[in-house]
Amino acid sequence: MTSTTYRIVCERCADSMPLRARADAQFCSSACRQAAYRERLRVKRERVASEQVARVPAELRAKARWVRYSSRKVPLRVDGRFASVDDPSSWSNYVAAAKAPAGEGVGFVLAAGDGIVVVDLDHAVVNGRVLPWAQSIVDRLPATYMERGRSGSGLHLWFRGAVSHGRRIRRGELAVEVYSDRRYMIVGDRVPGTPLELAELSGPEVLAWLFAGDVA
Repeated sequence: MTSTTYRIVCERCADSMPLRARADAQFCSSACRQAAYRERLRVKRERVASEQVARVPAELRAKARWVRYSSRKVPLRVDGRFASVDDPSSWSNYVAAAKAPAGEGVGFVLAAGDGIVVVDLDHAVVNGRVLPWAQSIVDRLPATYMERGRSGSGLHLWFRGAVSHGRRIRRGELAVEVYSDRRYMIVGDRVPGTPLELAELSGPEVLAWLFAGDVA
């Protein structure tokens, strides 16, 4: 024979439960139930934000270049309005962006003069395995902070440096993009084992190799 334990007080406000409350009820009202749900979301966001701090280089976190992004990958301000890669007033610092409830996550705006370059390898990972063409690029570049894109199939390699203009290379399965200005990058999960800092992408031979398109 089993017995049911009735909750005497509300889990959130500690007021007495209504006489007609269900045996398994945790809250005295829908208001308390919704408030508890919002609190769980807040705690989860703060936990995710604190965990991500340990996965994002301090060099990036120190710059006020952060935005949120929507489910359609549109950059957002921390208040949910649209952000623009051309409007610094729509960007925020890392802490504000990480804590904001708008959108689905954080992104970093690449801006001229910051000296940050991102090499984006699209559709580079299949079933957890880096494809040969992408691995050859990773192996030829300096070891640096690298993270998975939101889809889980792309790789972003972050460097210190600059390029005069962005470049997109498509040839067969190879898909490479190089940017350092007027672009925002969704910041995903750091690839385990990669440095938590940005390497230098310098030297004309490195940039010439990337921009020539002969990268596979």
